[in-house]
Amino acid sequence: MSTRLDHRRQPAAAPVRRKKRKGQAIGLAYISPWLIGFLVLTLFPFVASLVYSFTDYNMVGSFHFVGLANYVEMFTNDPTFAQSLKVTLLYVLMAVPAKLAIALLVAMALNIKMKGIGFYRTIYYLPSILGGSIAVSVLWRFLFMKEGLVNSMLSSLSISPINWLGDPKLALFTISLLPVWEFGSSMVLFLAGLKQVPQELYEAAKVDGAARFRTFFHITLPLLTPIVLFNLIMQTINAFQQFTAAFVITDGGPMKSTYLYGLMLYDNSFQFFKMGYASAQSWILFVIILLFTLVLFKTSNRWAHYEDGGDGK
Repeated sequence: MSTRLDHRRQPAAAPVRRKKRKGQAIGLAYISPWLIGFLVLTLFPFVASLVYSFTDYNMVGSFHFVGLANYVEMFTNDPTFAQSLKVTLLYVLMAVPAKLAIALLVAMALNIKMKGIGFYRTIYYLPSILGGSIAVSVLWRFLFMKEGLVNSMLSSLSISPINWLGDPKLALFTISLLPVWEFGSSMVLFLAGLKQVPQELYEAAKVDGAARFRTFFHITLPLLTPIVLFNLIMQTINAFQQFTAAFVITDGGPMKSTYLYGLMLYDNSFQFFKMGYASAQSWILFVIILLFTLVLFKTSNRWAHYEDGGDGK
């Protein structure tokens, strides 16, 4: 009897399995463009760069396995590596906090109810779309050159022109202002976070006579710390990989004061054709970014506050 029942169930289960497999096939077909792109453009280069980092690959001929020679050369006999790493760290420390501070200030200014506020928010977001382009970098170079618009404005105020791009002490600061101008994406996230802050807290603070400065540091900023953490991690990763500004505006000069890590990787890869060595340097950058991210995550439980009382783990 049970055998006959099993035979009766099988024809009913087969169409269900076929329908399930068909649904899975359709799903795979839909994601296949992304999947192929991920395998070909992300995963394969990722693994290949690790393999090349242990070789003397020069992009034009065969390559030979050299073990850890590239890494030993980097840390013991390459002053350019140390200089570039130092410059990049300074760039990150200048650009990221300034960018997040401006993004938060603009988000707070746009967190109001008024006619046409959507238009203003769109206008302030546009620089984040255009900011990383070659054209804007060229514009930045013309703005801060000796006869540029910035010095012309200073001259009108009887201030002597400043050598923004030719002075090693000022060049890195000047190019670090460019990503600050691209605050749009961070601003949108801060604005979304400000919309979630309960108005009852502001009303209670107002009743207690708290000033705006105190309200910001005791209500607004603590409730925005999860978004601050996310923006801090993303912008730090982007800053470590910055290339366009240093390449277009200063080409790493003067005296390698703006020789960012990304520009060093480009030179070793496509100027000197030392792809194996550049791959090793790229993996060091990957480890550095990973360590910075882990430190931010591990320390976030001390300052990032969540509504459910969690510590962000």
